[in-house]
Amino acid sequence: MLQEAPRPLLEAHDLVMFDLDGVVYIGEEAVAGVPARLVRLQGSGVRVAFVTNNASRTPEEVAARLQSMQVQASPQDVVTSAQAASSVLVERFGTGAGVLVLGGPGLWEATRAAGLVPLDPSSTPDQASALVTGYGPDVLWREVMRVAVAVRDGLPWVASNTDMTIPTAFGVAPGHGVQVRMLEEFTGVSPVVAGKPAAPLLEETVARVGGTSPLMVGDRLDTDIAGARALGLPSLLVLTGVTGLSELVSATAEHRPTFVAPTLEGLFEPHPVPTAEGEGFGLGGWHGQVRAGALTMEGAGSEADWWRTVAVTAWQHADATGEVAETTGLCPPSP
Repeated sequence: MLQEAPRPLLEAHDLVMFDLDGVVYIGEEAVAGVPARLVRLQGSGVRVAFVTNNASRTPEEVAARLQSMQVQASPQDVVTSAQAASSVLVERFGTGAGVLVLGGPGLWEATRAAGLVPLDPSSTPDQASALVTGYGPDVLWREVMRVAVAVRDGLPWVASNTDMTIPTAFGVAPGHGVQVRMLEEFTGVSPVVAGKPAAPLLEETVARVGGTSPLMVGDRLDTDIAGARALGLPSLLVLTGVTGLSELVSATAEHRPTFVAPTLEGLFEPHPVPTAEGEGFGLGGWHGQVRAGALTMEGAGSEADWWRTVAVTAWQHADATGEVAETTGLCPPSP
């Protein structure tokens, strides 16, 4: 269930870790209102880190992209799954190890910066200690075939992430996880994963940026929220990316956030929690109840309290009955 925060959420945390795709930007555009909110947050003295499972860009490129959207960011503020994967490889094989790289420029640069020797998968698989893969829109099929054979024949494999989707300007598209699943099915081998929800990326972020009370902010239940829960960290789910009503209502225990808000404004607000009211739950003028398997919402109030009431009502029903409440025709109030 959701937790209560009686004071503005940022006051309880000295490090806020932001996912990027779906939280800070979508495609080439900043999410509405995010730049100004990040300026407010950074002005409060809280450490800020931008954490991404997308391994295709370097921290310098990510920082430049954020700056173009009027977001204050330096390369030191950015931590990628490519960097986390490279740290995993160094820990296992040492600096100087040759590594096949199947992915974008960010993955190549991260391996090189970590002291590894990146190798072209189409020409030198026999010189490698391991394979590392990440999202790369220009990856060639012949390279996929070469590394697949190498992994099937015993080459260790580290994947930057297993995200099945990635938000784009033209819609939700296949992510690196689609490629990972394909390679798993062909080789019979599962990789060591560096990105969320696995631990290395968030551990790398805390080690690089510092902070004793971190908060993870994300839009994905299966990566951002599950990753935070796996490490025992609190999380804030924002509803600007891939998670919508049906995903929130059907979230299993390991995918449920600590806090939920429609936008990043939730960082600057207290977070009350719904309480039992009759056969349902109520908060801020809203009352939620599941009748004949369908979730109903009545009353009036803020959009944030509507989402909190929906979440708690639906999760309590799922935990009690093992069934996901129906949400057909249910719509959040206009902000």
